[in-house]
Amino acid sequence: MTRPRPIGPALAGAVDLSALKNRPAEGQAPAAGGPGGVEITEANLEAVIVRSNEAPVVVLLWSPRSDSSVALGQALAAMSDEDGGAWLFGTVNVDTTPRVAQMFGIQGVPTVVALAGGRPVSSFEGGMPADQLRKWVGELTGADTGGEEQVDPAVAQAREFLDAGDFDAALAAYQAILAGDPANVEAKGAVTQIAFLQRASVQSPDAVALADASPDDIDLAFAAADVQLFQRDIDGAFNRLIALVKKTAGDERTKVRTRLIELFELFDPADPEVIAGRRNLANALY
Repeated sequence: MTRPRPIGPALAGAVDLSALKNRPAEGQAPAAGGPGGVEITEANLEAVIVRSNEAPVVVLLWSPRSDSSVALGQALAAMSDEDGGAWLFGTVNVDTTPRVAQMFGIQGVPTVVALAGGRPVSSFEGGMPADQLRKWVGELTGADTGGEEQVDPAVAQAREFLDAGDFDAALAAYQAILAGDPANVEAKGAVTQIAFLQRASVQSPDAVALADASPDDIDLAFAAADVQLFQRDIDGAFNRLIALVKKTAGDERTKVRTRLIELFELFDPADPEVIAGRRNLANALY
């Protein structure tokens, strides 16, 4: 099994989180020929990532050319309905959305990737017997049928804003939660993801060229790094800001270093590019 590379920001604009609720109703069969679940595209991928801060998201990367993909998807869709929203099920058709499939770094279909807190936490390739699949899902969700989750009213309100697509209100609500509970995992992940999405989605498509033409301009470099992350040029984004760290001093260096660390936090700390970036930053500073 090949572990997919951690997922950071995806190329997306404003997204509608309500699409994540469009799973088949309990007892409803998936569309003919398909595996069921929420169809994930470039347009809603960022929403899926943000939503994984609330509940695990199980993503099936499949192809209609693969009967085992369809069968596995239908099994997962049924389990998702049985579990009543404890986790979300989404699908990526590798034939029609190859760029999204590439972001997951898969080697073949079917591949299943579980997201939590905005990053991959588990995955497997190929089919899996029903009992083993149920055990895998149970381990992912920490299933305990002894009672319902008690959700803090402030968290519930923030989730409502997020579901409604009101990113400004959701960001403010999650920031308020962090003010009272700095260790809140969901709030931390949501604030990081939403803040980046809001900032990066309005950057000029010419940001990289503008920054290349003025390599000492910090604000242009920040905009270019955001665009590069959208385009999956992670090394390019990190190296751009590390080069600025080497050329700056005092408050300017602190400003660049702070932004770079914020970008690191969009990814799994174990990502090789993050490890290399942190090492290069340390070398640049010392």
